[in-house]
Amino acid sequence: MSMRIAVALAATIGACVVMSSVAQARPELVGVSGDYAPGTIVVKTHERRLYLILDSGRAMRYPVGVGKAGKQWSGTTTIDGKYLNPAWSPPSEVRRDKPGMPDVIPGGSPRNPMGVAAMTLAGGEYAIHGTNVPGSVGGFVSYGCIRMLNDDISDLYQRVPVGTTVTVMH
Repeated sequence: MSMRIAVALAATIGACVVMSSVAQARPELVGVSGDYAPGTIVVKTHERRLYLILDSGRAMRYPVGVGKAGKQWSGTTTIDGKYLNPAWSPPSEVRRDKPGMPDVIPGGSPRNPMGVAAMTLAGGEYAIHGTNVPGSVGGFVSYGCIRMLNDDISDLYQRVPVGTTVTVMH
């Protein structure tokens, strides 16, 4: 085997390994238990999964990134805004940890952590949003936001209106 073929083969195998470890956009239809109204979003942080309840016993399930240690929260709220390609202003907690961050990062910028869409949650500085770092989905990575793959947030964004109930549980 020539060196060039060996290098190309190694690069191809390496790319496949890296790509297989990143969460893939793929909402799944799954069975679910619990007494939730259709249209409710349920985030199970310990699973790092978001469920959109369709009807009794069925939901769409998406992989998500959730709050890192010390940044997790639980409770019930609602979606109070929906935004495509949102600009992002770092909350005070993020500014404290990263003082060199700009006041606003424009939508569409590769440095903007909100991805292609965001749905803000009432009562706080949190959102369900896309990401420009797809490898972070599936981890404990945020300051409390629910992070989704851009294809998945685009899908969810179209399925739910402002006012949707969101329950986050550990």
